[in-house]
Amino acid sequence: MKNSDDSHYPKVAEAITFIKTHFKQQPNLNEIAKNSAYSPANLQCIFSDWAGTSPKKFLQYTSVEYAKRLLLENNQATLFDEKYSNAISLRDFVHIDEMTHSEYKNLQIEYSFTSSPFGNVIIGSTAKGICYLAFEEDNEKALSELKNKFPNASFQEQSNVIQQNALQIFQCDWTNLPKIKLHIKGTDFQLKVWESLLGIPFGKLSTYGKIAQELNNPNASRAVGTAIGNNPIAFLIPCHRVVQSTGRFEGYRWGTTRKTAMIGWEQVQIHQDI
Repeated sequence: MKNSDDSHYPKVAEAITFIKTHFKQQPNLNEIAKNSAYSPANLQCIFSDWAGTSPKKFLQYTSVEYAKRLLLENNQATLFDEKYSNAISLRDFVHIDEMTHSEYKNLQIEYSFTSSPFGNVIIGSTAKGICYLAFEEDNEKALSELKNKFPNASFQEQSNVIQQNALQIFQCDWTNLPKIKLHIKGTDFQLKVWESLLGIPFGKLSTYGKIAQELNNPNASRAVGTAIGNNPIAFLIPCHRVVQSTGRFEGYRWGTTRKTAMIGWEQVQIHQDI
């Protein structure tokens, strides 16, 4: 898995936003570069340093047609069968520890800010594990949202081993990742949905309806979407891998441009390793 140049994400995001806005016109590299105020060669280098591939190839991986193909390939698989278990999924090393009501009322949270291939991150942890991970470019706003999430907690800006281990998800070979514990609060249904997301392998996609089926509640697609929207742990609980049945990348808490970037980035890593 290639380590990305985190500093390039804003430029990549700008290009992705332009392409998503003008997808019907199918803009070429020169048109994308002109909008971004970079030369085509410069934009090519930016994508290569960030994703490890060309803009053209990256955009192929983020098309609706490509997403439909992934969904079709996995249509007969469940999140728990052999086809999925042979692939690397977060369930292999991420464990969810439910936060009790008593713990929630008496939390001490350490938090820190860092960069990632998909923008700036705030990460929070309790003594038991990661309780929060979100993308936000404005640190002040990020901290305010963390405090709103846990209004009764005390906070200290402090990076620790729990956070550092979790952040390796963005930069390490997944075969060597440490065990990561998430300490999160949710309803029984939310926890079941979040747990199911851990079973979607790296580079695979699922739909809201498919997850509802996996939970033996096929009419709960809308409720699944609501639970995913309340996910407090970005990327480690991979809600970005859930797309509409049409293949569109809509409905992501941290922005559809970022969701598109994540899905394309994962596809590049998979095809580099083949």
